[in-house]
Amino acid sequence: MSFRPRPLRLIVLCCAAAAIAGSAAAQQPAAPQTPPAQKPPAPKPPVQPQAPQPLKDPVVATVNGQPIRLSELEVAQQSLPQQYRNMPLQAVFPALLDRMIDSKLVVMEGKKSKLNEDPAFKKRLAFIEEQVLQDFWIQREIARQVTQEKLQKRYEERLASMPAEEEVHARHILVATEDEAKAIIADLKKGTAFDKLAKEKSTDKASGAEGGDLGWFKKADMVKEFADAAFALKKGETSETPVKTQFGYHVIKVEDRRKAAPPPFEEMADQLREEMAREVVQAQLDQLRAGAKIEKFNMEGGKPDATPAKPAAPGAPPAPGAAPAAPAPSK
Repeated sequence: MSFRPRPLRLIVLCCAAAAIAGSAAAQQPAAPQTPPAQKPPAPKPPVQPQAPQPLKDPVVATVNGQPIRLSELEVAQQSLPQQYRNMPLQAVFPALLDRMIDSKLVVMEGKKSKLNEDPAFKKRLAFIEEQVLQDFWIQREIARQVTQEKLQKRYEERLASMPAEEEVHARHILVATEDEAKAIIADLKKGTAFDKLAKEKSTDKASGAEGGDLGWFKKADMVKEFADAAFALKKGETSETPVKTQFGYHVIKVEDRRKAAPPPFEEMADQLREEMAREVVQAQLDQLRAGAKIEKFNMEGGKPDATPAKPAAPGAPPAPGAAPAAPAPSK
């Protein structure tokens, strides 16, 4: 029981193999006073054929003679759900290739029917092209402006603005009734060991097996009633009265207190990157809007009606939601 709030890119390996063997004929000593015989030239070793180099973007299938290249699958993988995007391409290659083959077949059929010349198709294609261009622009700006140095600086600024939080190391014994908790407090005052009583009597079996030990926690980690009581105790103190929470009645002992270490950069990096990315995009959009001439129209394509609403005629009922008129002053 817990008292914390329920709160590929595929790298194509290129290998080359070339082996040329060389041999040298050993020089034999000549007979004394005999001119050395001329040795025939040593035969040249045969040239080994070069192993074929794998293509950087090989054809992985053909559909009616039209090739599908590896790079197309790499792009297609980015349209998959998030859990598949970061997987090695080898893991999704067979299924993704079948999907790409089906896609090519449908595209070929669509072109036969000249659907690509349909005005509705062209409008949607233009919209998709703008969406892709928008995504590329946003990612480029984020990569350009959200640098590692700026992330580190933001992290240091965030730490400076974060007060050091206190943590306590506490034990507890949980029981169902207030009377049981009072009896345990009485046993503790008689000298019975806290961990012994926790193992015997606590209904929180997980911590009870560890002598009631809950480890280190911050105030926000626990339900309010428990946290308030635990953080009110000094090191070595035990609660004098039962502490009631939604789980039952607790007897709490604080073993130690300390200031919590600040969260490491790695723990906060993703959050800071998202935060800075939003700021970068918003700042760029504000700048683009400031330098652009923008006109807005209504749904019929005309200018929005800027004329003020006419006052209601005398005796007419007020508009829905309107405040009632103030009574006229008496004469």
